[in-house]
Amino acid sequence: MAKKVEIQVAYAIGVAKPVSVNVNTFGTGKVSDDELVAAIRDLFELRPAGIIEDLDLRKLRYEATAAYGHFGRPELDLPWERLDKVDELKAYFNK
Repeated sequence: MAKKVEIQVAYAIGVAKPVSVNVNTFGTGKVSDDELVAAIRDLFELRPAGIIEDLDLRKLRYEATAAYGHFGRPELDLPWERLDKVDELKAYFNK
């Protein structure tokens, strides 16, 4: 959907769903930033409980991620590195 993207999600205490979702594709988007926001809101579980479940955050990974960071390490198979929503995003924009 874009070559480069930054996604900002803002929450308020006591409110389950985000109060704001903002996308910036820095002019690289194949669809508008607003269309990407709509897709994110429709396809991703953004409640804190949903994020905890989707990213399996209750599973402790301290030892594996303590050295060399926790991003860009495919050998660890970390849930936040998976591309399991790609097909859903493509389908969303091809409807």
